[in-house]
Amino acid sequence: MSPLVLVCFAVISYAVAAILSYQGRKHEQESLRLAGVISAFGGLFGIIAGISTIVTGYDTADATAAMSHWFTMDMLSALMVVVISVVTMAASVYSINYLEEYYGKGGWKVNVLFNIFAAAMTAIVVSANVMVFIVFMEIISLASWLIVISDGSAKSKKAGLQYFIADHAASLLVVVAFMIVASHADSYQFSAIMQNPVTGALASLVFLLALVGFGIKAAGIGLHGWLPKAYPIAPSYCSTLISCVMVKIGIYGILKFAILFLGATQLWWGFLVLIFGAVSSVLGVMYALAEHDIKRLLAYHTIENIGIILIGVGVSMIGIASHHPVLALLGLLGGLYHLLNHAVFKGLLCLGSGSIVFRMHTKEMDDMGGLVKTMPKTAAAFLIGTLAICALPPLNGFVSEWFIYQSLFSMGKVGTVANLLFGPFGMVMLAFTGALACMCFVKVYGICFTGAPKTERAANTREVGPAMITATTSLAVLCVVLGVCAPWIAPYFSSIASSMLNMAPITVAHGLTVYPAVADQAILSTPVIAIALMLLTLVPAALLYAFRQRRLARRHQGDPWACGYQYEQKMTVSAASITRPMRHMFGFIYNNRQTSFTERFVLPYLSNGSETPTLDSRKVCRFCIIAVVVVLLFVPLISGVSL
Repeated sequence: MSPLVLVCFAVISYAVAAILSYQGRKHEQESLRLAGVISAFGGLFGIIAGISTIVTGYDTADATAAMSHWFTMDMLSALMVVVISVVTMAASVYSINYLEEYYGKGGWKVNVLFNIFAAAMTAIVVSANVMVFIVFMEIISLASWLIVISDGSAKSKKAGLQYFIADHAASLLVVVAFMIVASHADSYQFSAIMQNPVTGALASLVFLLALVGFGIKAAGIGLHGWLPKAYPIAPSYCSTLISCVMVKIGIYGILKFAILFLGATQLWWGFLVLIFGAVSSVLGVMYALAEHDIKRLLAYHTIENIGIILIGVGVSMIGIASHHPVLALLGLLGGLYHLLNHAVFKGLLCLGSGSIVFRMHTKEMDDMGGLVKTMPKTAAAFLIGTLAICALPPLNGFVSEWFIYQSLFSMGKVGTVANLLFGPFGMVMLAFTGALACMCFVKVYGICFTGAPKTERAANTREVGPAMITATTSLAVLCVVLGVCAPWIAPYFSSIASSMLNMAPITVAHGLTVYPAVADQAILSTPVIAIALMLLTLVPAALLYAFRQRRLARRHQGDPWACGYQYEQKMTVSAASITRPMRHMFGFIYNNRQTSFTERFVLPYLSNGSETPTLDSRKVCRFCIIAVVVVLLFVPLISGVSL
């Protein structure tokens, strides 16, 4: 069966789940649970479609010629379908228990939007036509906006409007970039655009429009203002799609324009993307360190990991422009591998934090503590996610960042003086990012899960339902598999990267090891590391068993020792105290964060002008309608290109 047909089955499954959620709104318990199962099957269809394309190199355009004018699936599209489907499947299973809190509160509306959102993201990455891409891009924008404002509070409406404005400004830039390349090729077909690329100064203009437009959608630093506001407000299983999948559409767009449409011909494009990614990674994790709200903290870590992916993409573009194909492939391999890995471990952390909020009804970390005793399964899965996002071996985050490191090492050894400068620059920024990420998640896990409960509510929590545990546990297992099985998985990413670069795949694995094309530079064996770590645990386990009769009785009673002072609850470590030295040292960064352009200039215009300004619903509706019409109709129609 054609993978593209399986993608159709996935989209149909999401549509059926959405219809079922609507039709069964008077019997939410049964209908939403069944809808979650159907959505999960939709994700499974997408995973099978994507993996079969990657493994077999199946040409969907030949198999389904009737659809190829509108939809097609190359290797990059197949990877994106896998990324979207894995997270959607986990979130769908998670929703079976999670939506119990929304029974009688409009849970069916949220689930309808969730499935529309998932279907549109799946469809956009297999689009073969500019107009199809734009239509699904707008559906994604509207569905995600409605998800953000779904609880109806003033805070969610304000955050939703900020997101709507930023996203449609980005969409307008993207549409203009599309119209330029489509007008030059005199066709809306992606294949024609790739065969007739724009050149010279016009190509640089298109690249900048696409980088800023898709950079906003990917929440790169400086363009990220909407994400820390919108992500924490949305329901957890929906916000997981926003933070782990929707931002990847931005990365997909940058890859599509910079490498596939324009050929990455200019060297400075790659350096710009590399610098943008490096700054995003460092500032993203620094802003995360200052947060006490667990969901805002995770939103900033999305910015960090988007930056890490862009570092790999930037190195690849530099390799293309400087005619170093091995460098181009290594950078792209690392970036694409991290694109998948981030979706998995960040999906785990987003759903895990959702489980905490589901029981605690607060996002404030200083109200938590001791959850490892009351929510042990969630704590175990969350721990694997924290180790993966900190890039510790042998988990998946370590492997993809290792490839990006190796591409930066390779970059420092070839090419111009700029390569010699920016290769070490990228390595230093990536190392700094990794150190700060470890510091941040020591804070998160230590404050939330270990120690004594800081509130009565934390002491009285209990484990979440089996569906929520299944979702987080499955992603935790996948974090291990994508890391330990890297010698067998990395060659497929080499194939994806080589197909995008129109070159033969390069060998990056042999036996139990992976290496950056040349084994003399470095070699890594995650299976050996995993076995060594398991063997190391046998020594303390054997000692504990041997001396089990001599152990003293447990003495968990009384107050902790407080250096001779009377112990007080406020002496416990807090989220602020851990990072206070960091915030003091880099105060010039934290103290100079500006409000977004939208907050300063657009929201006042849409307010009612009273002493306590609130959004004027008529102005907001008028603005939203105009924005949608401009993106969908005005710019495409004036391009002069026929369908």
